[in-house]
Amino acid sequence: MNFSELGLAPAQVRSCESLGYTEPTPIQQKAIPVVLRGEDLIGCAETGTGKTAAFFLPIIQRLTESSKPGVRVLVLAPTRELALQIEQMYGELNPVKRNRCVAIIGGASASRQVDGLRKHPSVVIATPGRLLDLMERRSVDLSFVEVLVLDEADRMLDMGFLPAIRRVLSALPTNRQTLLFSATMSPEIERLARTTMRQPKMIEVSPRGQAAMMVEQTAYAVAAESKTALLLDLLERERFERVLVFTRTRRGAERLSHILEARDHKVNRIHADRSQSQRESALRGFRDGRTRVLVATDIAARGLDVDLVSHVINYDVPSAPEDYVHRIGRTGRAGNSGKAITIVTPVDELSMRAIERLTGQNVKRVVPAGFGGAQRSEGSNKKPAGSMPRSNGAFTRSFRPRRASR
Repeated sequence: MNFSELGLAPAQVRSCESLGYTEPTPIQQKAIPVVLRGEDLIGCAETGTGKTAAFFLPIIQRLTESSKPGVRVLVLAPTRELALQIEQMYGELNPVKRNRCVAIIGGASASRQVDGLRKHPSVVIATPGRLLDLMERRSVDLSFVEVLVLDEADRMLDMGFLPAIRRVLSALPTNRQTLLFSATMSPEIERLARTTMRQPKMIEVSPRGQAAMMVEQTAYAVAAESKTALLLDLLERERFERVLVFTRTRRGAERLSHILEARDHKVNRIHADRSQSQRESALRGFRDGRTRVLVATDIAARGLDVDLVSHVINYDVPSAPEDYVHRIGRTGRAGNSGKAITIVTPVDELSMRAIERLTGQNVKRVVPAGFGGAQRSEGSNKKPAGSMPRSNGAFTRSFRPRRASR
């Protein structure tokens, strides 16, 4: 199947060709005709499968078919990074530049965003918090919105945005098209969708909670005091091209990035305490290869789109099983293979079992036999996970960071 067979106009097909899109992905094949018909839609697919183009291609076609005043399309995203990524994709897919787009995100200049709204954009891409701020200032008018897109809606609920989403919904016309896309679909988000949507079509490309199929998953069982030593050994012994390391907390991300920097790794970090300019700089360095290791909290698990991330390392096991799916979805994207390594201490075992129940996959266990030594694999990828094997004690020596060269 090609894009023209989905009902897209020649201008949209040319946009796909210019970006190197030769054939639609499964989510695009199923979603684009539904969106073109003006129906509400709930789309569930793995990360990296082209969900953004699946809703923007038909939306852009709708915008070009008629010229109307006001904000016609509103896209809500949970994080600044994801909002900026969506804005970039809109610019790449939009052949008619008169349909302006503005991003409304926290951590950036509100006055500049208000200036952007004064230029009469057709599309607004926003995080809920900043959008509410501008709504309260009467700086944005949503009374003409024809299409609402909730992207990564489950993450927005996880981050406590449900009250904000309901306030935004109350400001929108009831006669609109609503599209909800996510990599996972919880019962809570389905209830929200079905109370705010009109007979939505359900499209589920992959089983709910299924981890990326192109990702090789491994769990290393160590004592808690050996986590940093194991991470350093992996980074210094294995051939990692571009590595995302996830921590649970902002303080943990800062601490770990400083340790890696002391060991002469090209590293940067991204978390909620960093300014928007710092976060954008960290992402640019990671994308262009100046940074080999990016340490991040889960703020990056949804909004980070970087080509050829070779490895994802979960330094901390995520608290929510769904976050594991999104973390490892940063690698193995667009048909490329990837590897995900999770460092598991004895207290993390219950969390790992919850992850395996959600994904329906048993993560291969490895007990490190020593620094740079042989490794012994345990477990199988075919049957439900058993208990996590205990560390064999080989990883017990304390870590002392190498003094940085002057």
